[in-house]
Amino acid sequence: MQKIPWTFLRPRKNSRTLVPVPPTARYLRPQVLEDLRTRMAFVAGPRQVGKTTLARSLPGGGYLNWDVPAHRERILRAEMPDTRLWILDEIHRYRGWRNLLKGLWDGRRKGQRILVTGSARLDLYRFGGDSLQGRYHLLRLHPFSAAELKMESPADLRSLLALGGFPEPFLGGSEARARRWSRAHRNLLLREDVRDLERVDDLGRLELLALSLPARVGSPLSLHALGEELQVGRRVLERWTGILERLYAIFRVPPFGPPRLRAVRKMPKHYHLDWTLVPGEGPRFENLVACHLLKWVHFEEDAKGRDLELRHFRDDAGREVDFVVLEGGKPVLLVECKRSAGEVDGGLRYLHARFPGAEAWQIHLEGEREFVTPGGIHAAPALRLLSRLV
Repeated sequence: MQKIPWTFLRPRKNSRTLVPVPPTARYLRPQVLEDLRTRMAFVAGPRQVGKTTLARSLPGGGYLNWDVPAHRERILRAEMPDTRLWILDEIHRYRGWRNLLKGLWDGRRKGQRILVTGSARLDLYRFGGDSLQGRYHLLRLHPFSAAELKMESPADLRSLLALGGFPEPFLGGSEARARRWSRAHRNLLLREDVRDLERVDDLGRLELLALSLPARVGSPLSLHALGEELQVGRRVLERWTGILERLYAIFRVPPFGPPRLRAVRKMPKHYHLDWTLVPGEGPRFENLVACHLLKWVHFEEDAKGRDLELRHFRDDAGREVDFVVLEGGKPVLLVECKRSAGEVDGGLRYLHARFPGAEAWQIHLEGEREFVTPGGIHAAPALRLLSRLV
């Protein structure tokens, strides 16, 4: 059983049981308050990542949840709470949600604020209707990360690796409870969210796809190989992986490389927002780093308007770099993940030599060795980089 580090523990009231200490407020809270001053704020993210808790922590909010029948009736009748902030949760499940929101926003009283939260890609689930362009800011909420939790030691990071970044399993402090939560979370997503938001005739094979994906983390995702295994056509697999991505079960990282680098540009990699699903410490660590980088990329895009992309690199000679962050199409950050400390990988040296202006890191889970190469590549424990993100 993985032991939870003391830096994250405190005793329960009137008990000797120790529990992890949560952050005092989620990292998006200041930006949500800022965005609500001028537009609607949309907060999207996977199920049980903390969207409702964040929303209900805001002052002066009246909360309505589409999944609650009594609340749903009030929403359809436009009987809104007598509060300065309306919080509408999971309203994207209603096919006419965009028209409803447009009417609420355009007819609002002076100073009225509207916050919309949802466990799917709110920018993609449109279902027709009037455009909301210019009426909202989209913010994407991610699981806990090393920076948000202010982690300081390798033991802290190992706890995050073992328990995952979703609030309930992480704060529960038990690997067994985290595994049970993860299984229930996946079943809920496949059996309720897919049913409500997508049209899937063969839910059983979609579930088989979801079960087979974690073992493929860290390698380019071959839909041809998957199709042969599941006896499903490529077009169906493309649609199903798109569904899992829209519902924040997975995310895909496309390849990077201009033609002069002879990069392999066909197959993306994929990762899971719940990295505890991934078997093997090395692939799981790579998945954790991917989630940290995506969280930072999304925050920089959503809150600061930067034009960032998360990619990976592989060429026809077999050289690889796990992650390449682009800004305006140019590499600004290169990251290679290793389970243990060692010499800088040849693929990272190769790519950094061609893009010397990009910051380059090789980070490791085990060991304290830290150095900088003459070319400026940093090799260090993972927290040295991850704690600088968000």
